[in-house]
Amino acid sequence: MRLVGATLYALRIPFVEAFSHSATERRWSDSVVVRVRDDAGTEGFGEGAPRPYVTGETVETMLEHLGRDLWPRVAGRDLPPAGHLPGLATFLPETYLAGALAPNAARAALELAMLDCALRRVGRPMASVLPPRRTRVTYSGVVTAGSVERAVQHARRMRAIGMRHVKVKVGFDDDVARVTAVREALGPGVTLRLDANGAWTFERAVAVLDAVAPLGIAAVEQPLPRGPVDDLARLRQATPVPVMVDESLVTEADADALIEAKAADFFNVRISKCGGLARSLAIAARGSAVGVGVQVGSQVGETAILSAAGRHLAAALPEVTFVEGSFGTLLLAEDVSVESVRFGHRGEAPLLTGPGLGIRVVEERLRRRAITVRELSTEG
Repeated sequence: MRLVGATLYALRIPFVEAFSHSATERRWSDSVVVRVRDDAGTEGFGEGAPRPYVTGETVETMLEHLGRDLWPRVAGRDLPPAGHLPGLATFLPETYLAGALAPNAARAALELAMLDCALRRVGRPMASVLPPRRTRVTYSGVVTAGSVERAVQHARRMRAIGMRHVKVKVGFDDDVARVTAVREALGPGVTLRLDANGAWTFERAVAVLDAVAPLGIAAVEQPLPRGPVDDLARLRQATPVPVMVDESLVTEADADALIEAKAADFFNVRISKCGGLARSLAIAARGSAVGVGVQVGSQVGETAILSAAGRHLAAALPEVTFVEGSFGTLLLAEDVSVESVRFGHRGEAPLLTGPGLGIRVVEERLRRRAITVRELSTEG
């Protein structure tokens, strides 16, 4: 099996409602989808979500990196056997991108596309590569930035549909009032997490967390900006609220440093951020081996492609505490697959059992929603 062609789609799918947090506001999906084609005409799809403030990638640099550095090093070569994830991870070369922490969104998109293509060629589902350990995946709800009144409205809707886990964005002047109001709206039976997206100083983090700890906070995600892991370790000792790392966890080296410093109670593992399924599995395994909990996170505005990959990862991990994503058309004006990936009542969603990633991508939707389309071949 050799790859003979690829198409890159830089998407812009409007959101039903703006999604905001302390670092940015998003009104549309800005994912990059990769479609690969092999010598038998089989296609596979992958997706990455570039984030300048996380991996250092932008849509433009991701497109450039895929076309210039990654695709030429896999085009025309024989791929590893279908579904051999370690072999696929080795097959995909290690690359670097100037000005970026790691070109992980680009790597993830191409890895997923190759894996989807290889499995579809032989008619095998992702479960043959990542055997599921559970029959359903339960997702969390997210309360975005905005007024306290709006946060309460969102929290009440989530309680009404039976969501069992909710995360609220913080990092603002009204954090304590916001968290207090959301907890009141949710009631005591729903787990509540906070996500500061690195907006707090050490002193502000301690003050807010001390104030809201009695409300029963399951974890606080990325309370401090990415920086010295010792700062997170010190905060972990200063507050009773468990610390989850996100922007501080991009590479396997990050995972090792965080573990050595005893700086985290949870790892937020996101496939695009961490560089694909193989590396996400490796990071999760590092954490689980030393008692660090795992959350399978998502990228705001991801399409059904990344959502499907995240569901397979969440179903396969030995232990997973929280799962995010699969908002589908709850957030996107239109998704790209025939099948809906949206979670349902109580945040529950079934496993995806079709070939490859388990979804059928509608290429017409990709072309209609793309602001840039680039065709690649074995000639470049």
